[in-house]
Order: sequence, then C-alpha cells, then structure tokens
Amino acid sequence: MNLVEYPDSEMMMIDLANQIAGEINTSLLQHDWCSLAVPGGTTPGPIFDALCDADLDWSRVHVLLTDERWVPEDHERSNTRLLRQRLLVERAAEAVYVPLYRDAPTPEEALDEITGAILPELPISILLLGMGADMHTASLFPGADRLEEALAKDAPPVMAMRAPGAPEPRITLTAPVLTDA
Repeated sequence: MNLVEYPDSEMMMIDLANQIAGEINTSLLQHDWCSLAVPGGTTPGPIFDALCDADLDWSRVHVLLTDERWVPEDHERSNTRLLRQRLLVERAAEAVYVPLYRDAPTPEEALDEITGAILPELPISILLLGMGADMHTASLFPGADRLEEALAKDAPPVMAMRAPGAPEPRITLTAPVLTDA
C-alpha cells in the first residue's frame, strides 16, 4: 500500500482527477471506448470539477453511476443531477451517459431495461468509489434489505436496494460488477 499525504483536500481532488484522466487516456489508447463508473454524494463533486475539463476524447467515454436514488433526474437528491452539473460539462459534455434511473414507479419495474443498458458497459474500465459515514459504498448499505444477495458472487449486475434510514429506494451496481472493474 502506498500512502500519499496532501497539504489540503483541493490538492488531493486535483491529483485524483489527474489520475482518473490518465487511466481514461490509457484505456482509450487500448480500446475503442471505456466505461467510467462514479459515485454520487458529496465527496466526488470537486473531483468532477477538475476532471470535466481534461483533454480527452470524451465522446469515447461512457459514464455511469455506481448507484442512484430512485428519484427523477431533476430532483435535488439525484446523483444524475450532480453528474450533469459537475462532470458532464465542459469537455466532458461529449461523454456518453448511461443512466440508472428510469421513469418507472419502482426500480424493480425498470430492472430489465437498466440491466440491458449496463451489460454492454461491463467490465467497468475505471471505477471510482466513495464510502459513506455508515460504511456503505454504492448503495450497498449495512442492513439493506438485499445486501447479502447483492454481495454474492452470482448477484445480477444491478439490483434494487432499500436501506434503513434511506428515504427512497435505490438502484445499485452489485459486488461482482464492482470487484470485476
């Protein structure tokens, strides 16, 4: 393990954005396109701010979320809204966005459509994960209703998830998809 210390969080976010841009560039040198899976929440915003203007062929980058709250894209709690405001702007506006949310009453009703959109993106080329204060990553929350199933080696690529304390259902990439990245 290599521990890197930064003088402040801004320098850390810029360095992380540069590392991700380097990984994207390397992947694009080897493949026609690459997939970039990112979290929502509060932590990645500064990384997105720095990454969005990277000099890359963004038209060959497919961006997807690791998880999404089951709310419309214009809702203040939508991770897609965060992406559209902070990552899919500037040069990165040319990226192909693969949304997890669909206009359906529940995530379960849209699972087949979402799975069909996600499968061509696998395995994920570049993965950025965050971790919540409650130790969740993606929407793999401690105590979630289907956590054990989502962590299983034979889990489907995406699952609906409900967690204690989370006000809305979520859709999440599962452990096999995340570990295969």
